Amino acid sequence: MGILHIKTDNIQQNGENTTVPFFPNTTLPMKYKRILLKLSGEALLGDQEFGIDTKVLAMYAKEIKEIASMGVEVAIVIGGGNIFRGVSGVEGGMKDRANADYMGMLATVINAMALQGALENEGLYTRLLTAIKMEQIAEPFIRRRATRHLEKGRIVILGAGTGNPYFTTDTAASLRAVEIEADVILKGTRVDGIYTADPEKDATATKFDEISFTDVIKRNLKVMDMTAFTLCQENSLPIIVFDMNKPGNLASLVRGDKVGTLVS
Repeated sequence: MGILHIKTDNIQQNGENTTVPFFPNTTLPMKYKRILLKLSGEALLGDQEFGIDTKVLAMYAKEIKEIASMGVEVAIVIGGGNIFRGVSGVEGGMKDRANADYMGMLATVINAMALQGALENEGLYTRLLTAIKMEQIAEPFIRRRATRHLEKGRIVILGAGTGNPYFTTDTAASLRAVEIEADVILKGTRVDGIYTADPEKDATATKFDEISFTDVIKRNLKVMDMTAFTLCQENSLPIIVFDMNKPGNLASLVRGDKVGTLVS
């Protein structure tokens, strides 16, 4: 009789390493094996004007757990706009844009730590990697290390943007997705896709189910900032914009269902 090999992961409890079995269900059909999920910091506000709504965090953690249990390898980039945005700092009177951007990067780490806690409350294994070294709370981002964590079934949260001022977390998401060879970027928003105009302001706006990179540029649609968008275009990395706040959307996407708007 053959030997059953169980994939395990090590966690630390009371100062001792404990081996716990990890059982993703890899028999389920999936269109995307490795994804990068981009979340905005503003999404964590919920009904609040500032900070983090723990109910939203818990909901996102359950959605992510569902796809992780299917065997999907998940990397996450989250913004910091619910706490501080570099551009807002400059508009508010700060003269040093670089300093304001670094403050925004630290805000993303706060959100990343909060999301990490919510995911671990769901029993998931996580690793937080940051572009700015802060060894007490996170590992430094190293591409091969991030990829290895994903292969081991850990949720990889990528904080502090690119580690450089003048770049958005959209650009960080695109860059990291290319580096880890993700199959797709899933951009979770509060609308269900890309429209001809802002659907919250224009009732006549119509939704695209699919659109090309070229048409996005021609129509001047604000999918991502141009640096991020161009990076995806040059590397033939598809983007799907979808409503993250609708339960089940994330799982439907990785199975290949038509949800949101595909840019390819």
